Amino acid sequence: MIPTNTTPKGWLAFELNVLRRLKFSSVALPFTSDTNLGNYLKRWDVRVLANDLTQSAWAKSVAAIQNNGEKLYDDDVNIALEDVYVPRYKLQNPSLRNWFNETDSWWFDNIRQNIDKLSTPTSRAIALSLAMSVGDYVLSFSEETLELRQPLSNVFRRLWSILPNPVNNGQNNTCTNKNGYEFIAENYTDLMFLRLPKAHNLTQRNYLGAAAWREEFVRGGDDFWNETEIKQAGRLGTLIETKSQYLRLLEETLRTASHIKSWAIAHVEDGFISTQDIVETIGHIRRVDTIYTKDFSELTGTKAVIITA
Repeated sequence: MIPTNTTPKGWLAFELNVLRRLKFSSVALPFTSDTNLGNYLKRWDVRVLANDLTQSAWAKSVAAIQNNGEKLYDDDVNIALEDVYVPRYKLQNPSLRNWFNETDSWWFDNIRQNIDKLSTPTSRAIALSLAMSVGDYVLSFSEETLELRQPLSNVFRRLWSILPNPVNNGQNNTCTNKNGYEFIAENYTDLMFLRLPKAHNLTQRNYLGAAAWREEFVRGGDDFWNETEIKQAGRLGTLIETKSQYLRLLEETLRTASHIKSWAIAHVEDGFISTQDIVETIGHIRRVDTIYTKDFSELTGTKAVIITA
């Protein structure tokens, strides 16, 4: 199950096509569940300020967006993979057993501890990103296809060997792990690209679905969910009960972004929150400029919308 707040990759071209029409040299991304957009904008020499509620997405952003030149070297990989299959007295992160078999759980538990031995925050973020990709690889197999699996350390090394060089845009790109409201209030950029999170009435763990394992892997357990829910309550991107509540939280978020000159707000129209609802909410604060749409209903049953203001 793909996290429901992740925009399908096929829509990236649509987002970039719209953004090419705007003039900006810096951008704030309050919800950065994947790094593709930020990476492309760096190629335009745009300063990118990225944020996400989850530490797993934050780690990926540090590795790909904040990072302008640091790589993972042979010695780093050897440290990360040292004795990863050797069982210890007990798992430091027992929640791994909710996702993986015992042997794989030891691999992920050990590599998580080994990654903390790496010398820089960026090298740790790169290694975490690779390990998360290995986990996604493991979870992609069914009982019928298990015989096709490769040893996890081999997969890690293969993913490392094909990792593209970081994009150096000569800018001080930053990545944070806060709620979107706080992030927006603290940053001044030419443009805010707000990819609206899908409205949902689920806890964050259930909302993330199968991707929740990444957060438990990065954090080293699963005892943080309730505290996270309480901390983030009442902000856009967390549990929503009604359409009116969602729109109220959106309006609060947009008012917080009044200091940012231009907005591009990406919305997935799925039948619950309409484009007209979003347009009217934006109109309470500033004039809407243009509405761009791309119909993907034949492929996904939804429509991509970007509203500029």
